[in-house]
Amino acid sequence: MKKLGAFFLVLLPSICAGGTVIDGVRTWPAPDNTRLVFDIDSPVDYTIFTLSNPERLVIDFKDTRPAHPLVSPSQKDRLISDIRSAPRNKDDFRVVLDLQGKPTYKSFLLAPYQEYGHRLVIDLHKTTGNKQLEIKRPTPAPPMGLRDIVIAIDAGHGGEDPGARGRNGTYEKDVVLAIARRLEELVKRERGMRPVMTRDGDYFLSLRQRTQRARKQQADFFVSIHADSFKDPRVSGMSVYVLSQNGATSEAARWLAEKENASDLIGGVSLDDKDDVLASVLLDLSQTGTIEASFEAGQEILSNIKPIGRLHKHSVQQAGFVVLKSPDIPSILIETAYITNPEEERKLRSASHQQAIAQAILNGIHNYFARNAPPGTLYASRKHIITRGDTLSDIAQRYNVSVANLRHFNHLSGDNIRVGQVLRIPDGSDS
Repeated sequence: MKKLGAFFLVLLPSICAGGTVIDGVRTWPAPDNTRLVFDIDSPVDYTIFTLSNPERLVIDFKDTRPAHPLVSPSQKDRLISDIRSAPRNKDDFRVVLDLQGKPTYKSFLLAPYQEYGHRLVIDLHKTTGNKQLEIKRPTPAPPMGLRDIVIAIDAGHGGEDPGARGRNGTYEKDVVLAIARRLEELVKRERGMRPVMTRDGDYFLSLRQRTQRARKQQADFFVSIHADSFKDPRVSGMSVYVLSQNGATSEAARWLAEKENASDLIGGVSLDDKDDVLASVLLDLSQTGTIEASFEAGQEILSNIKPIGRLHKHSVQQAGFVVLKSPDIPSILIETAYITNPEEERKLRSASHQQAIAQAILNGIHNYFARNAPPGTLYASRKHIITRGDTLSDIAQRYNVSVANLRHFNHLSGDNIRVGQVLRIPDGSDS
């Protein structure tokens, strides 16, 4: 009985204490920003300010205590070197972030949504003048002054937005990033194409940030990779979507669009920047031609993923995905499987299946640009349209290239060609 009484004496102050409790803090480092998320059990009053020499960001929580010690930042974090904390003025709590460089910051509170409770979000962004944080990737100049076609590869979800979850614990954000990285490697090997990733790690990006990153890189094509979910584990299959301005092609597509567009509610987006709102309006103004191009590209990709497994929809679907709303970039969204189907979850975890999906996507992109290469690109420089009587060996001889090289350059498994098919002609020096 004495031990039991002592037990209650220890816990009683904690149980009876009022105010807000910090259940934990999560950090999501990205190449150019870091997001901190404080999970709290109720709305909180806080102040935030910076100190210099050394650089620090201070968050003072009023009438707040932590439930657990706060975690240290990731070793990959380019903006935060340490997180320190201590009680302040008896009832308050102070958190100090030791910074690398002088990043800018924003903070905002999020109300509970789905499985998430109250959250305080702090976004740190590197400043342009902070050279130690600059990421420089050399871009080789294409020959003859012809530019590469830029393919923006978007792995859905990320960070505190995990997306769908399989019955065996597989997160959508992880498998789609794995597929996106495989596609990136394939595009790198494709002569005349250059990949750019909207995210290359486990961190949150808003839907608008994804399209903005593609536009900043002057992308010619945008492909967003996802994995679907449903309450019935028997539902399966792959689908390809393009943007719809005037409603979706099915009730399922409308439901899916609402679910995917909720990523910003889960991840949290600050709405205090009116320029972002204006940009989102401008992005919606000119879509018709881009949707038509997206539809053509989507059909090519759909026909290439069909041999991999079951299709959930046998035609390209249309839905109001925010992530597809760039007015001048053909954009598609691929639901690679239903992760809530145990068999498809197993396949999504397989390296060989991930590679097959990535290869099928590339083949579809290749077929689309074989017919629609932008002027001034290497893809548009040498093409041959098959006419009746053409053979692969005749074409190879005409352009002074090898048959094997012609096959490889056009992703052909054999010598079968069809009238109207467009072949890209490699330089004779290719091997």
